[in-house]
Amino acid sequence: MKQYYFYTFIIAVFLTFAAPNAVYAQDTTSLGNKTEIPIEGLSIYPNPVTNGKVYISTSQNKYKDIEIYNVLGKPVQRTKLRGRELDVSDLSAGIYILKIKEEKATATRKLVVR
Repeated sequence: MKQYYFYTFIIAVFLTFAAPNAVYAQDTTSLGNKTEIPIEGLSIYPNPVTNGKVYISTSQNKYKDIEIYNVLGKPVQRTKLRGRELDVSDLSAGIYILKIKEEKATATRKLVVR
């Protein structure tokens, strides 16, 4: 029994100090350029969508690249938006991921369609 604890201790010490440059699940400092530049004044409404239209407004109101993904990560709609009104009437009821890009700024939000 003492050997079991000894070997467990040795393995734990080895795993702790063996790979100091390894990336762990909670380590986000070494992921590189994955940070988002937030979109100023972003507003998405109504959420949940019930009438087939969602309104996306920002403080700069420039052209936006819109991508909508289903929960499996498959793209279901892509469009460029100048105004505020986005037609999502083709989407069936469910939960989607809305990715918005305005110049270099990006945002990812959850979109619920009823």
